[in-house]
Amino acid sequence: MNIQMQFFNRNCSTLVSFSYRAFASFLLLYDVPILVFHQSVSEQLFFIMGRSCLPKCRLARIMGWIQMILGGLVILVSILSLTRFYSAGFFLHNEDICQHFYNVRDVSDGFDVKSLSERIGEVIEMLETLQGKLESKVQQMQKNKGSLLDKEFLEDQIVRPLHSANVALRQIRVPRVEGMNSTVKEDPLINFFITEEIRKYITPKENRVGKINLYGTDKVYNTIGHACVLYKKELEKYMDYDIGSYCDDDWNLAQKLMLNGCDPLPRRRCLTRASKEYQRPYPINESLWRLPDGRNVRWGNYQCRKFECLSSKNPKRGFSKCTGCFEMEKEKLKWVSNSSAVDFLISEVLAIKPGEFRIGLDYGIGSGTFAARMREQNVTIVSAALNLGAPFNEMIALRGLVPLYVTLNQRLPLFDNTMDLVHTHGFMDSWIDLLLLDFILYDWDRILRPGGLLWIDRFFCNRKDLDDYMYMFLQLRYKKHKWVISSKSKDEIYLSALLEKPPRAI
Repeated sequence: MNIQMQFFNRNCSTLVSFSYRAFASFLLLYDVPILVFHQSVSEQLFFIMGRSCLPKCRLARIMGWIQMILGGLVILVSILSLTRFYSAGFFLHNEDICQHFYNVRDVSDGFDVKSLSERIGEVIEMLETLQGKLESKVQQMQKNKGSLLDKEFLEDQIVRPLHSANVALRQIRVPRVEGMNSTVKEDPLINFFITEEIRKYITPKENRVGKINLYGTDKVYNTIGHACVLYKKELEKYMDYDIGSYCDDDWNLAQKLMLNGCDPLPRRRCLTRASKEYQRPYPINESLWRLPDGRNVRWGNYQCRKFECLSSKNPKRGFSKCTGCFEMEKEKLKWVSNSSAVDFLISEVLAIKPGEFRIGLDYGIGSGTFAARMREQNVTIVSAALNLGAPFNEMIALRGLVPLYVTLNQRLPLFDNTMDLVHTHGFMDSWIDLLLLDFILYDWDRILRPGGLLWIDRFFCNRKDLDDYMYMFLQLRYKKHKWVISSKSKDEIYLSALLEKPPRAI
């Protein structure tokens, strides 16, 4: 019996000592202060406890309790370890954590974006410094009347290639890394164009000192039409100029780009050319019904060289729409006398809503006669116009009226529910696509105020298409004030209508 007691006491002391050391090592791992007992003290303590519980407990029960204690310690260590790993984010798919632990911040597609941007900036500064020194040297040679051969050599072989390399290096747009944990961002369309002026224009302009502007944004985004990418060569030609110098007389190139969907066009930093013989315009009491002075127009991109050449009798006038628009005697008769039932008079239209017409839009092809007649009735009309073979915009402006240079491709630059009247004449006919017409009508509906009038003036189409166009005009459920259909020819008909926008007080 004594031998068994000694064997038990020795094993129990060894096991307790091992457990105590394991527990102490675990506490030291997590920086927990502990009270260290001497091994002999702990052994004596457990020896006394063992002798006191031996008569009551069996060896299996004591071993079971010890195993439970050790198992609890193992579970506690596991939970604390898992907690530490979870707090570090190893169980979440987070790119920022990977960058934090593996030091791959500001790296994109295998190269360090931030370092590359810094190196390019340093090279650009060195090129600018060297270019400045060389240019000053050339100027010094000019003052000192140096060798012409040395001057030409510097300009042709050093200064110009250096300038070209500087420009080419500046055209490299490296994606900017914004912030420590943000992803790489690159401005759209920057690398598509080669001309530096286009790149500068479409790059977002950040506000100074990081302040929010009056629009509530931290940047200003200059826009161009999405179809500009299809006319890259033409747009780069349009934007190829010397900053601060005179622009080329290329409004026809700009209009071509606009009509083909490159609308809006980018702004330019060059000076617009005017006529070399520009004269003071006529006073307003004369200009409405007098042919303007032809010296106030640049005629370089027209077939005619004066207003008299634009007469409908001239077959080489250069345009086919609105053939009599530059003949004042014919223009004076429009909207004050009618030749058919589809011709509405201005006086009849204004009588429908007396005193309610103040501002409106004339969307068509003309020289501003409708706006001139409405001006006589104290109604301000903005005339949308394009220079389709003739100076329609110049003509409208020289008459003292307001031209709006817009195409069908873009949303009207007018706010919602503001216009009293929208008038269209000589512009839309059976050539127009129904879906395009649908978008245009809804845009007109947007700018018309409740109770405003849509005046469709002499719209014509094929008889077989009449039902389709009637549906387009009536789908908005406007109130009909006038609706007249008349024959134009055997296969074509005219349609004139006066429609009132409903209140829609929702």
